[in-house]
Order: sequence, then C-alpha cells, then structure tokens
Amino acid sequence: MEVLTICQRKGGTGKTATALNLGSGLHRAGKRILFIDLDSQANLTKNLRINPEQIVYSSFDVMTGEATAEEAIAETTEGDLLPASADLAVADLHITEKDRAYRLRKALQPVTDRYDYIIIDTAPALGICLINALMASNSAIITAEARQSSLDGIGELYGTLEAVRKANDSFTIEGILITRYKPRTVLSRDMRENLKKVAEHIGTRTFNVVIRECTAIGEAESTRQSIFAYAPRSNGAKDYSDLIAEILRGEP
Repeated sequence: MEVLTICQRKGGTGKTATALNLGSGLHRAGKRILFIDLDSQANLTKNLRINPEQIVYSSFDVMTGEATAEEAIAETTEGDLLPASADLAVADLHITEKDRAYRLRKALQPVTDRYDYIIIDTAPALGICLINALMASNSAIITAEARQSSLDGIGELYGTLEAVRKANDSFTIEGILITRYKPRTVLSRDMRENLKKVAEHIGTRTFNVVIRECTAIGEAESTRQSIFAYAPRSNGAKDYSDLIAEILRGEP
C-alpha cells in the first residue's frame, strides 16, 4: 500500500489535477484508491462531486480527533475520499499537541489495508497539514510548471521535505512532475533542464513523462470530472496514462 502526497509551495502547478487524474487512472487500472483532501479550498473534494458544505466529517475532524477516518470517508465514482473543509485553513491553531505531526498517520492505520494507493492533495503552503501529509506518506510528487516560480517553490519546500526524510525513514521524494509543458517553446525546454538539475540537487529525479499544456484538463476540472471521464483521447489523458504506467513500473 502506497501513500503518496502531491505537493508544491506555489499554486497553479496542477497539483489537484494531478491528484485527481492519478487516482482516477489508478482506479481504472483496478487499484483501490483513497483520496485525501488537505486543502481548505476543497477543490479535490468538489472535483469528486462531494459538496464540502454537506459533509458530516472532514479530514480536519479526523486530524483533531473529532471523528475517525472510517466515519469521515465518503464514496465517489473514482474511489473513496476523505474530504476537506474550510476549517483546514486554521489547522495550525487547533493542532498543537506533541504528536501533532503524526495525527493523520495514526488516524489512517485502521483503514490502510483497504487500499492500494492513498493519494493526498495539499495546499500550496507550509504548515501542519502538509507535515501531516508527508509524515503519513511513503513518497511525494512535486508538481512544477516550467517557470521560475516553480523553481522558487521547490526551494521553499525543500527544508520541510528534508526534515520529514530525517523523521520518516520510509519517505522518499518520488520525483518532480513537470506540468503545463509547452514543448515548442525555448523557455519550457530550458526550464525542463533546470528542473532536472534541481531534482538531482535534492536527491530525486524528474519523471520521464511531462504533462503537456492541454485545454481539456482545465475543462475537465471545471465540469468536475477526471480527464479520463471528460476527454479520454486528449493529450492530457495520454500524458496521465503514461505517468501512471511509469509509476506502476516502479512497483515490485
């Protein structure tokens, strides 16, 4: 069972789209999936067609001990979901105990045997939600546009990732996933090379697959669907399928 966090310090890098489409594709490949939304904006929750205002318990309630994971998990067509709520925005004020970094990890223990993959979407911020996600994970994928802001975001994220690697022996950085890639532009090609150097510096890799700029990915999100449901023959669906194949090839 693999617990995988999708993270980046900067917004707009396709974090939620990657969490949704990675999980959706793995679900279609016959894997048992649990999505966890730790972003107070709840975009993953909404894209899985769960209304955050109508849920009884959220991932915030699970981390604060107000509910168990089993009580909070909702079923969707793409897999199970531990939904988000707006309360996550103030999680740092409420989760202050000594074991604060391990709240999610402990809460998931009773349900982990039900799933092949747990995929966690995080906010573009450093804080207790991100730390809980990483401490509960085996690995992380960093999403990055071929732009300088993404390089800066990785730099800001690196200290947190290193601290987690020291505290969690089973944790690795799976790789940097380049998103919204425009292969015909010199800027994208140059930034791809720069991201490869950054990946080497932080002890990981860039995925062989890149997610090309694709209008259908944004359209799918706006209609609350995965790219596989909305446009299964699009470049976006092909790229995410290739990413899933690259990840599965890494399985024992």
